[in-house]
Amino acid sequence: MNTLSYKTVSANKATANKSWVIVDAEGQPLGRVASNIAKILRGKHKPNFTPHVDCGDNVIVLNAGKITLTGNKWEDKEYIWHTGYPGGQRRMTAQELLNKDELKVLEKSVKGMLPKNKLGSQLLRNLHLYKGSEHKHEAQQPTQINLAEFK
Repeated sequence: MNTLSYKTVSANKATANKSWVIVDAEGQPLGRVASNIAKILRGKHKPNFTPHVDCGDNVIVLNAGKITLTGNKWEDKEYIWHTGYPGGQRRMTAQELLNKDELKVLEKSVKGMLPKNKLGSQLLRNLHLYKGSEHKHEAQQPTQINLAEFK
């Protein structure tokens, strides 16, 4: 038996085959959309997934401001941060954040599902969010993905 055929191959920047995909987020729940987008950005759906390498795809999200939240989450879900000054804790509900910037709700959700290191920052640059159904990445020839059928 030839044991040389059992070598594990790790992907690197040169061997990672990155592609462009389009996701339509209109009317879909925030968490399900964000977790699938994070999976695609990370490259976990590919057979050559390597944890320390950016081997995921570039994701274009259309209608990112038209996501849904179930129950009373628009009023109950809070985003909390601190300014760094005494008494500087600030809060904002999901509805307030959506009114301020439609894209931030989905961006924050996807960012929270990526690694908290330099790789996570690099992966987040592969995410392109758009309010409407138009985008400027036609030259990359992206393929449409239905997240309901994506595993």
